Amino acid sequence: MINDGLLSFPFLIELIYHMIFTRFAAVANSTSATFLRVVGSELIQKYLGDGPKLVRELFRVADDLSPSIVFIDEIDAVGTKRYDANSGGEREIQRTMLELLNQLDGFDSRGDVKVILATNRIESLDPALLRPGRIDRKIEFPLPDIKTRRHIFQIHTSRMTLSDDVNLEEFVMTKDEFSGADIKAICTEAGLLALRERRMKVTHADFKKAKDKVMFKKKEGVPEGLYM
Repeated sequence: MINDGLLSFPFLIELIYHMIFTRFAAVANSTSATFLRVVGSELIQKYLGDGPKLVRELFRVADDLSPSIVFIDEIDAVGTKRYDANSGGEREIQRTMLELLNQLDGFDSRGDVKVILATNRIESLDPALLRPGRIDRKIEFPLPDIKTRRHIFQIHTSRMTLSDDVNLEEFVMTKDEFSGADIKAICTEAGLLALRERRMKVTHADFKKAKDKVMFKKKEGVPEGLYM
């Protein structure tokens, strides 16, 4: 019996049993299947043929450990619309996606292997990846509403010592489009600001500076939601 936890696998594949992992905790906790997770960018390899080889290895491991769930996060790293590739790196990415399509075409014969893909750029994905028979169902996870924002702030500040001047409602009600990850980053950065100055309490000014820093670093084009 393998204990709950994270095990290292070849090619950066992560094996997680009963995974408690943010958005996918409900999936993992409702099944006894093995959870295999890989990030799309990890499928992009330096040398010719390594990307497709990694995809084949991922599904081979899934077969060996079935019943299993294959979760590929940030699939847009390799699943974008095809075009005339001008460089070796671009051609290798397209070869990797073609191998992924090939593996998905053999999906039904596996039976006990299920696949979940996640992206916040669904419009950039190649239609071939989303066609019926490969990925049939799309589920949107929109950005958190006000009630959810408030709850996420409460979670990430519950163990922090806050100054009396902290008003989290200001950030909850802001017009900025926060994801759950943004809120976590703001709270973490605010805490670090206090630690760097060796203060025992996190102030409202810390949160404001943290928010400005996180939003500045945020990539251009705020996603409307996460898709699976």
